[in-house]
Amino acid sequence: MERLEWYKGILGTYLEITRGEERVGSVRWQNLFSNKAVAEFRGKVFYLNRDIFLSRLEISDEKTLLGRLTINLFNPRSDVVINGKRFELVIKNFWQSRWSWNFNGAEIITFTSNEFITRDKGDIELFSACNEEVEILILLGLVLRNQFVLVILLILILLLLVIL
Repeated sequence: MERLEWYKGILGTYLEITRGEERVGSVRWQNLFSNKAVAEFRGKVFYLNRDIFLSRLEISDEKTLLGRLTINLFNPRSDVVINGKRFELVIKNFWQSRWSWNFNGAEIITFTSNEFITRDKGDIELFSACNEEVEILILLGLVLRNQFVLVILLILILLLLVIL
């Protein structure tokens, strides 16, 4: 099992992935509500694009679409096919502080968020050697979490506006 950590300010546009003190990856958005991000993981560059309504997330490299994830905010399960393999994303709780990627019914990557509003940080545990897909799944899992947090913040802002 390999353990990584991730850090992102709640209103930040930069996310960092580390193994101990070593930086192994990052995601950089153009701005807080941008639909495009550039990610780097273990020396490889990826491009992420999300639908304006936060319902679809795509990841590609320089030439190829690597995966497309359709998101239903009311269903805690989504799936993506990468290299002909189907991976299922499972949100474990309402607060989205624990989520995982499953393959053939087994958890292969789990994510936890240790903080919610002030600053995001957490752990990533890898239980599989799906090396070709693991980089893509880690990036999709973290960017998807960022989308859910944005939706929660938008809902809270709308509720505050309605109350006031």
